[in-house]
Amino acid sequence: MKHLITGVDKDSIAEELGVKSGYKLCSINGEEVVDVIDYEHLSTNEQLLITFETDDGKTFEAEVEKDLYEPLGLNFEKGLMDGIRSCRNRCVFCFIDQMPKNVRTSLKVKDDDWRLSFIMGNYITLTNVDDEEFERIIKRKAGPLYVSVHATDPEVRKRMMTNKTADRIMPRLQRLYDENIKFNCQIVLCPELNDGDILKRTIEDLISFYPVSQSLAVVPVGLTKFRQGLFPLRCLTKAEAATAIDMIESYQNKMREEYGEGFAYASDELYIIADRELPKYEMYDDFPQIENGVGLLRKFENEFIFALKSKKPLEKPVYYESISGVSAAPFMANVFKRLEEYNIFINVNPIRNSFFGETVTVTGLICACDIISNIKGKIGNKKLLIPRNMMKEQEEIFLDGVTQSELEKELGTSIISLSPNDGEEFINKLFSMR
Repeated sequence: MKHLITGVDKDSIAEELGVKSGYKLCSINGEEVVDVIDYEHLSTNEQLLITFETDDGKTFEAEVEKDLYEPLGLNFEKGLMDGIRSCRNRCVFCFIDQMPKNVRTSLKVKDDDWRLSFIMGNYITLTNVDDEEFERIIKRKAGPLYVSVHATDPEVRKRMMTNKTADRIMPRLQRLYDENIKFNCQIVLCPELNDGDILKRTIEDLISFYPVSQSLAVVPVGLTKFRQGLFPLRCLTKAEAATAIDMIESYQNKMREEYGEGFAYASDELYIIADRELPKYEMYDDFPQIENGVGLLRKFENEFIFALKSKKPLEKPVYYESISGVSAAPFMANVFKRLEEYNIFINVNPIRNSFFGETVTVTGLICACDIISNIKGKIGNKKLLIPRNMMKEQEEIFLDGVTQSELEKELGTSIISLSPNDGEEFINKLFSMR
């Protein structure tokens, strides 16, 4: 396998070797380089024998002596040096299968690539990894991985993923455990599928791999209104969410008593469905599942309060409107009350989600069309604060394709996007806007 080199860093080893754009990397120390995982692993060594192919098809070898981990300075056509591997599962709860037609194309991409799990923390099922690739995970010590387990019962997992190889999860996790390749886990909790005794078994199985199995998040299934022809699923009831929390917390308490950390955590959304108060900040340990929405609200609140202590009240009152998903709105309104003694007043508008359906209540899935239908004509000349995660990363565009400037024009006001994940950053920007 050959990889096209698209650039060479200035003053790098590759530049000293005379490597140029258009050359191809063929092998390192006689080993084929499949992708960036192989490249990073093999190129860290101090002594290398690298085979290149020039742009006219000639090959040459270069001997390299360098410091351990010193980079070669090669840049490639693709970040992974390979295509992203797509998911072949047909999970009954897959959110992408519930997308409407008029969303960004990028939101319809299904990946299940273990390399993105290792590099970026994406969750994978391990069902789309054949035996050869799994051995490469072992060989390259590619951890920690982030594994979507959902159920350790073989038949339940096959049913949930509609994949005949999904029943191999326990042998695969056992192998990772034996090789000391760390992993974190998640469960998407679906009523009458993987709750109750199935959930109990799954938690106990994953605890058996502790501490190589580092943490577990349990999140409620998310359902849009676009489920025609899909597996019949429903949302968790308040009682079902409460029962799941009780079970999770019982195991968490046992783990904390024995090992000093909780291991298993329920997402913020699960507590909101159950109408339960969120756990205290300290109960989330080092927030190992923050990307799964586990402890996100408490973390924001704690950072918000800490940053606020260093601020002084404004001379004149200022008033803002803000928006939030229905589920987080009461919590955010309570947090923002602390600003009133600083002469800052923020009114929180919960946005009902018509685009995906009103069962979708999280803030990050709010579209511009629903902001318009919920608050147009109601905010006067006040500026509107919105959570940054409503828009595409590094682009001011919402899930329905509307830009921030288009929304500002429609609402007749200016919009300020603030971090929903970092309370200190939120406060610092808020107080700098005068």
